[in-house]
Amino acid sequence: MAAQTTQNKNNTPKDNNLNKHAGRGAVPFMCLYDDANSDTLIFRSTGNLRYTTRDPENIKAILSTQFNEFSLGLRHKQFRVLLGDGIFTLDGDGWKHSRAMLRPQFAREQVSHVTMLEPHVKQLIRRVKAVDGSKFDIQPLFFKLTIDSGTEFLFGESCSSLQDDIVDYSKLVGPADVDKFPQAFNTSQVYLLLRSGLQNFYFLLNSREFRRCNRIVRGFADYYVDKALAATPEELEKASEGKYVFLYELVKQTRNPQVLRDQSLNILVAARDTTAGLLSFLFFELARNPAVFKKLREEVVNAFGEGEQVDLGKMTFESLKKLEYLKWVLNETLRLYPSVPQNARLATKDATLPRGGGPDGNEPIFVPKGEIVVYTIYATHRNPSIYGNDAHVFRPERWGEADLKKVGWGFLPFNGGPRICLGQQFALTEASYVTVRLLQNFSNIQSFDDAGDPKKNTHLTMSLLNGANIRFY
Repeated sequence: MAAQTTQNKNNTPKDNNLNKHAGRGAVPFMCLYDDANSDTLIFRSTGNLRYTTRDPENIKAILSTQFNEFSLGLRHKQFRVLLGDGIFTLDGDGWKHSRAMLRPQFAREQVSHVTMLEPHVKQLIRRVKAVDGSKFDIQPLFFKLTIDSGTEFLFGESCSSLQDDIVDYSKLVGPADVDKFPQAFNTSQVYLLLRSGLQNFYFLLNSREFRRCNRIVRGFADYYVDKALAATPEELEKASEGKYVFLYELVKQTRNPQVLRDQSLNILVAARDTTAGLLSFLFFELARNPAVFKKLREEVVNAFGEGEQVDLGKMTFESLKKLEYLKWVLNETLRLYPSVPQNARLATKDATLPRGGGPDGNEPIFVPKGEIVVYTIYATHRNPSIYGNDAHVFRPERWGEADLKKVGWGFLPFNGGPRICLGQQFALTEASYVTVRLLQNFSNIQSFDDAGDPKKNTHLTMSLLNGANIRFY
């Protein structure tokens, strides 16, 4: 398909009518590919060229085969006030060191212990049952669940936000402002997104609220870092009580408190938001597709039983992976609603992407040094040329069809290349376990959301703007 820019003899793009769409926002912008009948677009914004692509070959080049020709650009400067020098903010040698340090923490044996999730899932089920079959928004509960499980995985102690209806935080022994931490974490991430949108002028957005929330979040992490550094190896072993604690293992590699805090917060961003968003969209779609819900529940009940008298010992990392239809449902949810719908890279040298140039869009396209390329996974995942004319439809069965056996770079829910998400198995295991436990406890579901594509809320990750309004019965 031809790109919507023409190129002169130097293979650089000319201005075109796509300029009128610049700045329309993340999700609306992704729809422009179909409007333009193109997989790669170029336009001018604030005097600079802007490249955006949904072409799997171009995305593969950016993230893998030409990895060293692109960087994160200004992300480190824009995000450092909250996330510091961590795996998601660093490039080059700093990133390589972070990756090498963190990779062992996400080995299969570290992320496959589903028993750690059960206390938090019990609190989730308690909260759901408390509404007694009435309509409610389940999305906030998923965000509470994942921050509770995420803080326990990282720090050895949960912030217990799912118990905020029954716990007196003033009587708890722990970090100051523990009750304010979840909301502060939310607010800080909104500011980070806004700062990234300001590009070189990110520093102009540094409000008192932003600084206050950053202090709460960093103070929360500092409390556990200081506690871990002050403990002896024997005390850490006893405190973990046989369960895996990310921070306690990281202390064995470094005693630098800043490194420990920054890496922990970087992981928490991913551990909470991606899984909460996945679960929210999943149950949003299950409620609107009763046949899918019924088929999935039958698979769950046949494998693990239902109600309160289930044998939790049968629910392991290995047994969850054997649920084929659950895998299809997760894939289909991640296809339509990828946690990170778009991302961007800065060309660190003059680069050439495989496709997007020439009259038919199949020739290479030149990207000058210093220009930004946005790659939109959301649009790739909804491209009819990859997923067929029903690409916009939630249909898990497509994942059992031969056409998608070799989808490759056309399906990237966890990024790809050297920076592929370390925690993808952790996220999928948690989402699988939570889904199974809910379906064991509730036999029917009803949607109260409008038909059609839902409105999305895009911060660093994507969630439902109006929530997932359902009822279990």
